[in-house]
Amino acid sequence: MSTPTRVYIARLAGVAVYDPNGDQVGRVRDAVARLRATKHPPEVVGLVAEMPMRRRIFLSINRITSIDSDAVVLGTGTLNLRRFEKRPNELLVLQELLDRRVQIHPDGLAGVVVDVAMEATRDEWTLTRVAVREHTGRLTRRGNLRQIEWDRVRGLSGIADNRGTANLLAVLEEMRPADLANALQDLPDERRNEIAAAFDDERLANVLSELPEHDQVEVLAALDRERAADVLEQMDPDDAADLLGALPPPEQDVLLDLMEPDEADPVRQLLKYTPGTAGSVMTSEPVILPPDATVAEALARIREPQLSPAVAAQVFVTRAPMTTPTGRYLGIVHFQRLLREPPADLLGGVVVNDIDPLRPVTPLPEITRRMATYDLVAMPVIDRSSRLVGAVTVDDVLDHLLPRDWRDRDARPPAPVGTAEPSDGADG
Repeated sequence: MSTPTRVYIARLAGVAVYDPNGDQVGRVRDAVARLRATKHPPEVVGLVAEMPMRRRIFLSINRITSIDSDAVVLGTGTLNLRRFEKRPNELLVLQELLDRRVQIHPDGLAGVVVDVAMEATRDEWTLTRVAVREHTGRLTRRGNLRQIEWDRVRGLSGIADNRGTANLLAVLEEMRPADLANALQDLPDERRNEIAAAFDDERLANVLSELPEHDQVEVLAALDRERAADVLEQMDPDDAADLLGALPPPEQDVLLDLMEPDEADPVRQLLKYTPGTAGSVMTSEPVILPPDATVAEALARIREPQLSPAVAAQVFVTRAPMTTPTGRYLGIVHFQRLLREPPADLLGGVVVNDIDPLRPVTPLPEITRRMATYDLVAMPVIDRSSRLVGAVTVDDVLDHLLPRDWRDRDARPPAPVGTAEPSDGADG
Protein backbone atom coordinates (compact mmCIF):
# COMPACT_ATOMS: atom_id res chain seq x y z
CA MET A 1 0.00 0.00 0.00
CA SER A 2 1.53 3.31 -1.09
CA THR A 3 0.57 5.51 1.80
CA PRO A 4 1.93 7.26 4.92
CA THR A 5 2.30 4.93 7.89
CA ARG A 6 0.24 7.28 10.08
CA VAL A 7 -2.93 9.08 8.97
CA TYR A 8 -5.16 11.33 11.07
CA ILE A 9 -8.71 10.33 10.34
CA ALA A 10 -10.44 13.72 10.64
CA ARG A 11 -8.22 14.89 7.77
CA LEU A 12 -9.68 12.10 5.62
CA ALA A 13 -13.26 13.35 5.99
CA GLY A 14 -14.50 14.48 2.58
CA VAL A 15 -11.45 13.13 0.70
CA ALA A 16 -12.33 11.70 -2.71
CA VAL A 17 -12.26 7.93 -3.29
CA TYR A 18 -11.05 6.75 -6.73
CA ASP A 19 -11.24 3.41 -8.49
CA PRO A 20 -8.17 1.95 -10.27
CA ASN A 21 -9.12 3.81 -13.47
CA GLY A 22 -8.99 7.17 -11.74
CA ASP A 23 -12.77 7.69 -11.67
CA GLN A 24 -14.20 9.16 -8.47
CA VAL A 25 -16.68 6.83 -6.78
CA GLY A 26 -17.41 8.70 -3.57
CA ARG A 27 -15.99 10.53 -0.55
CA VAL A 28 -14.71 9.35 2.82
CA ARG A 29 -17.04 10.03 5.74
CA ASP A 30 -15.57 7.93 8.58
CA ALA A 31 -13.33 5.02 9.56
CA VAL A 32 -14.50 1.72 11.05
CA ALA A 33 -12.45 0.16 13.86
CA ARG A 34 -12.98 -3.26 15.48
CA LEU A 35 -12.83 -3.30 19.27
CA ARG A 36 -10.73 -6.07 20.82
CA ALA A 37 -11.10 -7.94 24.07
CA THR A 38 -7.38 -7.51 24.78
CA LYS A 39 -5.70 -4.24 25.70
CA HIS A 40 -4.50 -3.82 22.12
CA PRO A 41 -5.79 -0.69 20.35
CA PRO A 42 -8.79 -1.18 17.99
CA GLU A 43 -8.00 -2.49 14.53
CA VAL A 44 -9.10 -0.31 11.61
CA VAL A 45 -11.00 -2.60 9.26
CA GLY A 46 -12.14 -0.09 6.64
CA LEU A 47 -13.59 3.26 5.69
CA VAL A 48 -17.15 4.44 5.23
CA ALA A 49 -17.60 6.20 1.89
CA GLU A 50 -20.56 8.18 0.67
CA MET A 51 -21.58 7.40 -2.90
CA PRO A 52 -23.90 9.24 -5.29
CA MET A 53 -27.52 9.24 -4.12
CA ARG A 54 -26.17 9.61 -0.57
CA ARG A 55 -25.63 5.89 0.00
CA ARG A 56 -22.94 5.01 2.54
CA ILE A 57 -20.98 1.83 1.91
CA PHE A 58 -18.10 -0.03 3.54
CA LEU A 59 -14.64 -0.11 1.93
CA SER A 60 -12.45 -2.85 3.38
CA ILE A 61 -8.98 -1.61 4.30
CA ASN A 62 -7.60 -4.61 2.39
CA ARG A 63 -9.10 -3.27 -0.86
CA ILE A 64 -7.37 0.13 -0.55
CA THR A 65 -4.03 0.61 -2.28
CA SER A 66 -3.34 4.22 -1.34
CA ILE A 67 -4.65 6.40 1.45
CA ASP A 68 -3.69 9.93 2.47
CA SER A 69 -5.23 13.36 3.06
CA ASP A 70 -5.48 14.03 -0.70
CA ALA A 71 -7.08 10.86 -2.07
CA VAL A 72 -8.02 7.27 -1.35
CA VAL A 73 -7.44 4.81 -4.19
CA LEU A 74 -9.06 1.40 -4.45
CA GLY A 75 -7.41 -1.67 -5.86
CA THR A 76 -10.66 -2.99 -7.33
CA GLY A 77 -13.32 -1.44 -9.51
CA THR A 78 -16.17 -3.55 -8.14
CA LEU A 79 -17.97 -2.48 -5.00
CA ASN A 80 -20.66 -3.83 -2.74
CA LEU A 81 -23.30 -1.10 -2.78
CA ARG A 82 -25.34 -2.35 0.15
CA ARG A 83 -25.76 0.35 2.78
CA PHE A 84 -23.20 0.23 5.56
CA GLU A 85 -24.42 -1.10 8.90
CA LYS A 86 -22.15 -0.99 11.96
CA ARG A 87 -21.65 -4.25 13.84
CA PRO A 88 -21.89 -4.38 17.66
CA ASN A 89 -18.10 -4.73 18.15
CA GLU A 90 -17.24 -1.87 15.82
CA LEU A 91 -16.55 1.80 16.34
CA LEU A 92 -17.16 4.73 13.98
CA VAL A 93 -14.13 6.81 14.82
CA LEU A 94 -15.23 10.34 13.92
CA GLN A 95 -18.86 9.92 14.88
CA GLU A 96 -18.17 8.34 18.26
CA LEU A 97 -14.84 9.73 19.42
CA LEU A 98 -14.60 13.37 18.34
CA ASP A 99 -15.42 15.81 21.17
CA ARG A 100 -15.24 13.06 23.80
CA ARG A 101 -14.09 14.20 27.20
CA VAL A 102 -11.15 12.06 28.29
CA GLN A 103 -8.35 11.89 30.84
CA ILE A 104 -4.66 11.50 30.13
CA HIS A 105 -2.94 8.79 32.19
CA PRO A 106 -1.00 9.00 34.46
CA ASP A 107 -1.12 12.83 34.57
CA GLY A 108 -4.86 12.89 35.29
CA LEU A 109 -5.28 15.90 33.01
CA ALA A 110 -8.69 16.33 31.34
CA GLY A 111 -9.13 17.07 27.66
CA VAL A 112 -11.29 16.75 24.56
CA VAL A 113 -10.61 14.49 21.56
CA VAL A 114 -9.78 16.53 18.46
CA ASP A 115 -8.58 13.76 16.12
CA VAL A 116 -7.49 10.11 16.09
CA ALA A 117 -4.58 8.64 14.15
CA MET A 118 -4.49 5.22 12.53
CA GLU A 119 -1.15 3.62 11.85
CA ALA A 120 0.08 0.74 9.71
CA THR A 121 1.71 -1.84 11.97
CA ARG A 122 2.89 -5.06 10.34
CA ASP A 123 -0.11 -6.44 8.44
CA GLU A 124 -2.87 -4.28 9.96
CA TRP A 125 -3.96 -0.74 10.69
CA THR A 126 -4.68 0.23 14.30
CA LEU A 127 -5.75 3.32 16.21
CA THR A 128 -2.50 4.37 17.85
CA ARG A 129 -2.67 8.03 18.81
CA VAL A 130 -5.26 10.51 20.00
CA ALA A 131 -5.00 14.27 19.51
CA VAL A 132 -6.32 15.77 22.74
CA ARG A 133 -6.81 19.42 23.59
CA GLU A 134 -6.15 19.83 27.28
CA HIS A 135 -8.78 21.48 29.43
CA THR A 136 -7.01 24.28 31.30
CA GLY A 137 -9.98 25.56 33.25
CA ARG A 138 -9.18 29.08 32.04
CA LEU A 139 -11.57 31.07 29.89
CA THR A 140 -8.86 33.28 28.41
CA ARG A 141 -6.81 30.65 26.55
CA ARG A 142 -7.23 27.37 24.76
CA GLY A 143 -5.54 24.28 26.15
CA ASN A 144 -2.47 22.74 24.61
CA LEU A 145 -2.96 20.22 21.83
CA ARG A 146 -1.16 16.96 22.59
CA GLN A 147 -0.73 13.70 20.70
CA ILE A 148 -1.17 10.88 23.21
CA GLU A 149 -0.66 7.14 22.82
CA TRP A 150 -4.02 5.32 22.66
CA ASP A 151 -3.42 3.29 25.83
CA ARG A 152 -2.73 6.45 27.86
CA VAL A 153 -6.16 7.96 27.17
CA ARG A 154 -9.02 7.04 29.49
CA GLY A 155 -12.67 7.42 28.47
CA LEU A 156 -12.49 6.29 24.84
CA SER A 157 -14.86 3.38 25.40
CA GLY A 158 -18.41 3.31 26.68
CA ILE A 159 -21.09 5.97 26.35
CA ALA A 160 -19.79 9.52 26.02
CA ASP A 161 -20.96 11.97 28.67
CA ASN A 162 -21.56 15.66 27.98
CA ARG A 163 -19.71 15.84 24.70
CA GLY A 164 -19.18 19.12 22.92
CA THR A 165 -19.70 19.69 19.20
CA ALA A 166 -16.82 21.84 17.94
CA ASN A 167 -14.60 19.16 16.41
CA LEU A 168 -17.34 17.15 14.73
CA LEU A 169 -18.76 20.41 13.38
CA ALA A 170 -15.35 21.20 11.89
CA VAL A 171 -15.36 17.85 10.09
CA LEU A 172 -18.89 18.43 8.76
CA GLU A 173 -18.38 22.10 7.87
CA GLU A 174 -17.59 21.69 4.17
CA MET A 175 -20.41 19.25 3.40
CA ARG A 176 -23.37 20.25 1.27
CA PRO A 177 -26.67 20.51 3.17
CA ALA A 178 -28.02 17.32 1.55
CA ASP A 179 -24.87 15.35 2.45
CA LEU A 180 -24.85 16.83 5.93
CA ALA A 181 -28.48 15.82 6.44
CA ASN A 182 -27.49 12.33 5.38
CA ALA A 183 -24.65 12.29 7.92
CA LEU A 184 -26.97 13.43 10.70
CA GLN A 185 -29.23 10.45 10.05
CA ASP A 186 -26.34 8.18 11.10
CA LEU A 187 -26.10 9.80 14.54
CA PRO A 188 -28.08 8.77 17.62
CA ASP A 189 -31.06 11.08 18.12
CA GLU A 190 -29.57 12.94 21.08
CA ARG A 191 -26.23 13.50 19.34
CA ARG A 192 -27.98 14.53 16.10
CA ASN A 193 -30.00 17.14 17.99
CA GLU A 194 -26.87 18.48 19.73
CA ILE A 195 -25.03 18.90 16.45
CA ALA A 196 -28.05 20.43 14.71
CA ALA A 197 -28.55 22.94 17.53
CA ALA A 198 -24.91 24.02 17.21
CA PHE A 199 -25.34 25.16 13.59
CA ASP A 200 -26.13 28.80 12.93
CA ASP A 201 -29.72 29.53 11.93
CA GLU A 202 -29.09 29.65 8.18
CA ARG A 203 -27.08 26.42 8.11
CA LEU A 204 -29.65 24.60 10.21
CA ALA A 205 -32.47 25.86 8.00
CA ASN A 206 -30.73 24.48 4.90
CA VAL A 207 -30.10 21.12 6.58
CA LEU A 208 -33.66 20.81 7.88
CA SER A 209 -34.96 21.19 4.34
CA GLU A 210 -32.99 18.05 3.37
CA LEU A 211 -34.02 15.83 6.30
CA PRO A 212 -36.93 13.36 6.36
CA GLU A 213 -40.06 14.87 7.83
CA HIS A 214 -39.91 12.93 11.12
CA ASP A 215 -36.30 14.06 11.69
CA GLN A 216 -37.23 17.66 10.86
CA VAL A 217 -39.95 17.59 13.49
CA GLU A 218 -37.69 16.01 16.13
CA VAL A 219 -34.84 18.46 15.55
CA LEU A 220 -37.20 21.44 15.64
CA ALA A 221 -38.86 20.15 18.81
CA ALA A 222 -35.46 19.89 20.53
CA LEU A 223 -34.90 23.65 20.07
CA ASP A 224 -36.46 26.26 22.30
CA ARG A 225 -39.37 27.94 20.56
CA GLU A 226 -37.62 31.28 20.01
CA ARG A 227 -34.72 29.53 18.26
CA ALA A 228 -37.12 27.33 16.29
CA ALA A 229 -38.93 30.44 15.03
CA ASP A 230 -35.60 32.03 14.03
CA VAL A 231 -34.68 28.92 12.02
CA LEU A 232 -38.07 28.85 10.30
CA GLU A 233 -37.52 32.47 9.24
CA GLN A 234 -34.34 31.39 7.43
CA MET A 235 -36.11 28.64 5.47
CA ASP A 236 -37.80 29.19 2.12
CA PRO A 237 -41.49 29.85 2.82
CA ASP A 238 -42.59 26.64 1.06
CA ASP A 239 -40.13 24.53 3.08
CA ALA A 240 -41.19 26.24 6.31
CA ALA A 241 -44.85 25.63 5.43
CA ASP A 242 -44.16 21.94 4.74
CA LEU A 243 -42.44 21.56 8.12
CA LEU A 244 -45.10 23.48 10.04
CA GLY A 245 -47.75 21.42 8.27
CA ALA A 246 -46.38 18.34 10.03
CA LEU A 247 -46.95 19.93 13.45
CA PRO A 248 -50.21 20.13 15.43
CA PRO A 249 -52.14 23.35 14.67
CA PRO A 250 -51.60 24.84 18.17
CA GLU A 251 -47.82 24.45 17.78
CA GLN A 252 -48.00 25.95 14.29
CA ASP A 253 -49.75 29.03 15.69
CA VAL A 254 -47.20 29.48 18.50
CA LEU A 255 -44.22 29.36 16.13
CA LEU A 256 -45.86 31.59 13.52
CA ASP A 257 -46.62 34.17 16.20
CA LEU A 258 -42.96 34.14 17.26
CA MET A 259 -41.75 34.74 13.69
CA GLU A 260 -41.37 38.23 12.26
CA PRO A 261 -44.68 39.19 10.59
CA ASP A 262 -43.14 39.69 7.14
CA GLU A 263 -41.57 36.21 7.36
CA ALA A 264 -44.67 34.53 8.82
CA ASP A 265 -47.26 36.00 6.45
CA PRO A 266 -46.21 34.10 3.28
CA VAL A 267 -45.96 30.89 5.29
CA ARG A 268 -49.47 31.37 6.70
CA GLN A 269 -50.76 31.90 3.17
CA LEU A 270 -49.13 28.71 1.88
CA LEU A 271 -50.61 26.69 4.75
CA LYS A 272 -54.12 27.64 3.54
CA TYR A 273 -53.82 25.83 0.21
CA THR A 274 -55.07 22.30 -0.34
CA PRO A 275 -52.28 19.67 -0.30
CA GLY A 276 -51.35 18.38 -3.75
CA THR A 277 -52.13 21.65 -5.54
CA ALA A 278 -49.92 24.36 -7.05
CA GLY A 279 -50.63 26.59 -4.07
CA SER A 280 -49.32 24.02 -1.62
CA VAL A 281 -46.03 23.30 -3.44
CA MET A 282 -45.10 26.71 -4.87
CA THR A 283 -42.53 29.14 -3.58
CA SER A 284 -43.92 32.58 -2.82
CA GLU A 285 -40.54 34.27 -3.40
CA PRO A 286 -39.54 33.88 -7.06
CA VAL A 287 -37.48 36.55 -8.80
CA ILE A 288 -39.90 39.37 -9.69
CA LEU A 289 -39.14 42.61 -11.56
CA PRO A 290 -41.20 45.35 -13.24
CA PRO A 291 -41.31 45.75 -17.05
CA ASP A 292 -39.14 48.88 -16.90
CA ALA A 293 -36.25 47.03 -15.25
CA THR A 294 -33.26 46.42 -17.53
CA VAL A 295 -31.75 43.15 -18.65
CA ALA A 296 -28.63 44.07 -16.63
CA GLU A 297 -30.74 44.44 -13.47
CA ALA A 298 -32.36 41.06 -14.10
CA LEU A 299 -29.00 39.35 -14.58
CA ALA A 300 -27.76 40.89 -11.35
CA ARG A 301 -30.77 39.52 -9.47
CA ILE A 302 -30.46 35.96 -10.73
CA ARG A 303 -26.76 35.95 -9.81
CA GLU A 304 -27.63 36.26 -6.12
CA PRO A 305 -25.96 33.24 -4.45
CA GLN A 306 -28.85 32.36 -2.13
CA LEU A 307 -31.14 31.56 -5.07
CA SER A 308 -31.55 27.92 -6.06
CA PRO A 309 -30.80 27.09 -9.72
CA ALA A 310 -34.48 26.47 -10.45
CA VAL A 311 -35.56 29.83 -8.99
CA ALA A 312 -32.70 31.70 -10.72
CA ALA A 313 -33.52 30.24 -14.14
CA GLN A 314 -36.11 32.93 -14.94
CA VAL A 315 -37.48 36.33 -13.99
CA PHE A 316 -41.22 36.93 -13.60
CA VAL A 317 -42.40 40.31 -14.83
CA THR A 318 -45.36 42.01 -13.13
CA ARG A 319 -46.86 45.38 -12.34
CA ALA A 320 -46.20 46.81 -8.88
CA PRO A 321 -46.10 45.70 -6.11
CA MET A 322 -43.12 43.38 -6.59
CA THR A 323 -43.91 41.03 -3.70
CA THR A 324 -46.56 38.32 -3.87
CA PRO A 325 -49.40 38.81 -4.44
CA THR A 326 -48.08 41.23 -7.03
CA GLY A 327 -49.74 43.53 -9.48
CA ARG A 328 -50.93 42.09 -12.80
CA TYR A 329 -48.74 39.29 -14.13
CA LEU A 330 -47.19 40.16 -17.53
CA GLY A 331 -44.96 37.23 -18.40
CA ILE A 332 -41.61 35.55 -17.94
CA VAL A 333 -38.04 36.01 -19.19
CA HIS A 334 -35.72 32.99 -19.09
CA PHE A 335 -32.07 33.51 -18.24
CA GLN A 336 -30.92 32.30 -21.67
CA ARG A 337 -32.91 35.09 -23.29
CA LEU A 338 -31.36 37.57 -20.85
CA LEU A 339 -27.89 36.46 -21.92
CA ARG A 340 -28.72 37.15 -25.58
CA GLU A 341 -30.16 40.67 -25.13
CA PRO A 342 -28.33 44.00 -24.79
CA PRO A 343 -27.90 44.86 -21.06
CA ALA A 344 -29.70 48.21 -21.43
CA ASP A 345 -32.86 46.74 -22.98
CA LEU A 346 -36.04 46.73 -20.88
CA LEU A 347 -37.68 43.50 -19.71
CA GLY A 348 -41.02 44.71 -21.10
CA GLY A 349 -39.58 44.32 -24.59
CA VAL A 350 -38.38 40.72 -24.18
CA VAL A 351 -41.05 39.23 -21.93
CA VAL A 352 -43.04 36.23 -23.19
CA ASN A 353 -46.46 34.99 -22.04
CA ASP A 354 -47.26 32.24 -24.50
CA ILE A 355 -47.82 29.55 -21.80
CA ASP A 356 -50.88 29.76 -19.58
CA PRO A 357 -49.98 30.23 -15.91
CA LEU A 358 -51.07 27.78 -13.22
CA ARG A 359 -53.84 28.48 -10.74
CA PRO A 360 -53.39 27.79 -7.00
CA VAL A 361 -55.88 24.90 -7.30
CA THR A 362 -54.13 23.21 -10.26
CA PRO A 363 -53.45 19.60 -9.18
CA LEU A 364 -49.93 18.16 -9.12
CA PRO A 365 -50.42 15.69 -12.04
CA GLU A 366 -51.49 18.56 -14.31
CA ILE A 367 -48.50 20.65 -13.21
CA THR A 368 -46.15 17.76 -13.98
CA ARG A 369 -47.69 17.17 -17.41
CA ARG A 370 -47.42 20.83 -18.42
CA MET A 371 -43.87 21.28 -17.17
CA ALA A 372 -42.76 18.14 -19.01
CA THR A 373 -44.60 19.17 -22.19
CA TYR A 374 -42.88 22.55 -22.39
CA ASP A 375 -39.51 21.54 -20.81
CA LEU A 376 -39.87 24.11 -18.04
CA VAL A 377 -38.03 24.37 -14.75
CA ALA A 378 -40.63 26.76 -13.26
CA MET A 379 -44.16 27.97 -13.91
CA PRO A 380 -46.01 31.04 -12.62
CA VAL A 381 -49.05 30.71 -10.35
CA ILE A 382 -51.65 33.48 -10.58
CA ASP A 383 -54.91 34.18 -8.76
CA ARG A 384 -58.28 35.17 -10.25
CA SER A 385 -57.15 38.79 -10.49
CA SER A 386 -54.10 37.78 -12.60
CA ARG A 387 -51.74 38.60 -9.73
CA LEU A 388 -48.62 36.47 -9.36
CA VAL A 389 -48.86 34.58 -6.05
CA GLY A 390 -45.89 32.27 -6.53
CA ALA A 391 -44.05 29.88 -8.80
CA VAL A 392 -43.81 26.10 -8.92
CA THR A 393 -40.26 24.91 -9.61
CA VAL A 394 -39.14 21.51 -10.80
CA ASP A 395 -37.53 20.71 -7.43
CA ASP A 396 -40.86 21.46 -5.72
CA VAL A 397 -42.56 18.99 -8.06
CA LEU A 398 -39.96 16.28 -7.51
CA ASP A 399 -40.19 16.65 -3.73
CA HIS A 400 -43.91 15.96 -3.87
CA LEU A 401 -43.88 13.27 -6.57
CA LEU A 402 -41.36 11.08 -4.78
CA PRO A 403 -42.55 8.90 -1.88
CA ARG A 404 -43.09 10.87 1.30
CA ASP A 405 -40.15 9.12 2.98
CA TRP A 406 -37.69 9.37 0.06
CA ARG A 407 -35.17 11.31 2.15
CA ASP A 408 -35.16 8.58 4.79
CA ARG A 409 -32.32 6.23 3.94
CA ASP A 410 -33.85 3.35 5.91
CA ALA A 411 -36.83 3.42 3.56
CA ARG A 412 -34.79 3.21 0.35
CA PRO A 413 -34.63 -0.06 -1.58
CA PRO A 414 -31.24 -1.82 -1.56
CA ALA A 415 -28.88 -1.08 -4.42
CA PRO A 416 -27.50 -3.82 -6.67
CA VAL A 417 -24.66 -5.79 -5.14
CA GLY A 418 -21.37 -5.60 -7.07
CA THR A 419 -19.24 -8.20 -5.22
CA ALA A 420 -19.42 -10.63 -2.35
CA GLU A 421 -17.53 -8.25 -0.09
CA PRO A 422 -19.47 -7.58 3.14
CA SER A 423 -20.66 -4.00 3.50
CA ASP A 424 -21.15 -3.95 7.26
CA GLY A 425 -17.73 -4.32 8.80
CA ALA A 426 -14.69 -6.49 8.32
CA ASP A 427 -14.25 -9.25 5.80
CA GLY A 428 -15.54 -12.62 6.82
